[in-house]
Amino acid sequence: MAAAAARRLLRPTSSTALSSARRFLSSTDSRPPNRCSNTNSPVSFDWSDDEGNPSAPPPESPAKNHVVTPPYDPFSKKPAVADPADPTNLQEIFHKMRTEGLTDYAIKMFDGLSKDGLTHEALALFAVIKDNGAMPDVVAHTAVLEAYANAGPAHWRDAVRTYNRMLSSGVAPNAYTFAVLVKGLAASDRCAEAGKYLVEMLDRGMRPNAATCLAAFEAHVRMEKVEEGKALLETMKKKGFTLDEEAVRGGTVKRGHVFRGVMNLLFSK
Repeated sequence: MAAAAARRLLRPTSSTALSSARRFLSSTDSRPPNRCSNTNSPVSFDWSDDEGNPSAPPPESPAKNHVVTPPYDPFSKKPAVADPADPTNLQEIFHKMRTEGLTDYAIKMFDGLSKDGLTHEALALFAVIKDNGAMPDVVAHTAVLEAYANAGPAHWRDAVRTYNRMLSSGVAPNAYTFAVLVKGLAASDRCAEAGKYLVEMLDRGMRPNAATCLAAFEAHVRMEKVEEGKALLETMKKKGFTLDEEAVRGGTVKRGHVFRGVMNLLFSK
């Protein structure tokens, strides 16, 4: 059911919906369109092992008020948008994405990129929404990926499969996409997979932030895979990556065996 909902979410959006969104975003006084466009190009999000006869799309409902400029407070530690009350209820989450749009996910991505110092990417993302009246494909794919990543260990394969489908659709991930994927895999104790995407992130010219790195290395310590963690760190160092000790200390709980293990792994302390 959840996969079918995700597929319906990322179906190509009609030209009428795109035109409505474009007219709406050109004026803050316009009434919200009946539906939000989710992508700015046709995206097929179908899996061969999905249900053969997916249920009908959920009924249309009014979209959320309007797209506003995402808040940017680099000093705030509060999330830009509240997480779902029940992250395991994927059917409800995908239903809300389709009926209410992806504005909240765009805000989270904008905020995440901005706080990582990627202001140019963040502004370019919002420019597509404001100027084209459409949601960038990277937002739509990352939203589905994030839903699976937050749904718990049972869905880590779905998160990876969503990422792979994103690439096969010609959609380039950004730093926020990788952060969501790595953190989700680490939370599911998938150390090797989390490390793999940290390295891929570097190969794509992106620098993982301290929180993303911490999630991966804490998982290695938690799962008693310290040697694998050290090998991952060496691979990252060979690619020119170094971690700031102060940033690491500021991003983790400074007590317990996991903290001591992470500090010893990363800084031999």
